[in-house]
Amino acid sequence: MEMISLAEELKSNSYPGRGIILGRSEDGRSAVAAYFIMGRSENSRNRIFVEDGQGIRTQAYDPSKLTDPSLIIYAPVRVLGNKTIVTNGDQTDTIYEGMDKQLTFEQSLRSREFEPDAPNYTPRISGIMHVEGGKYSYALSILKSNNGDPSSCLRFTFAYNDCAAGEGHFIHTYKGDGNPLPSFEGEPKLVAIPNDMEKFTNMLWNNLNEDNKVSLFVRYIDIATGVTHTIIKNKNGQEE
Repeated sequence: MEMISLAEELKSNSYPGRGIILGRSEDGRSAVAAYFIMGRSENSRNRIFVEDGQGIRTQAYDPSKLTDPSLIIYAPVRVLGNKTIVTNGDQTDTIYEGMDKQLTFEQSLRSREFEPDAPNYTPRISGIMHVEGGKYSYALSILKSNNGDPSSCLRFTFAYNDCAAGEGHFIHTYKGDGNPLPSFEGEPKLVAIPNDMEKFTNMLWNNLNEDNKVSLFVRYIDIATGVTHTIIKNKNGQEE
């Protein structure tokens, strides 16, 4: 698979929706995760990321403007031992609870489908990072409707073992803007992962569509020690 420019990919797509990037830094030392959310409606845009223990959660920036919390308030990131779970919905909890009961990542998601937000039927995208004993592997999943048919759920899991240094994979909910929104298609995209966490974060944030971007989470985990570093960016509350 040809490696694409993540900056160009984001810059050229006004609405990829929610996106997950998992990979390994160029020096091979860090397991890397990024998750961003975007929004077109006032309800979707009225959000921020806040730290919650070892993970994060979404919350309303202005609680008085929150209308329907069902698909926008959730914990995108949770940590279970040496596993970090990243998703675009409350399936984070489903994976956490399933893997805590010794189910696999894929088995845990068997009870879930795409979101019930007709006519978009937004895909549920999920990622799992496993850092243990100086080794790192990750997997990505997408649950999507069958070309907009809600009677059929398509399930795809992509697993990456012995991850190559400097490489990562990017999956997102929508191919682009539209009505209804067209679901992501194909394999996760191969992208470069640099050593510089701040530079990587700024590249992502600066290339997300200015009108639609809402929040961004980036984490680097030292594979040898398990030490984590996290950056969160929220459009709401930023000084102009």
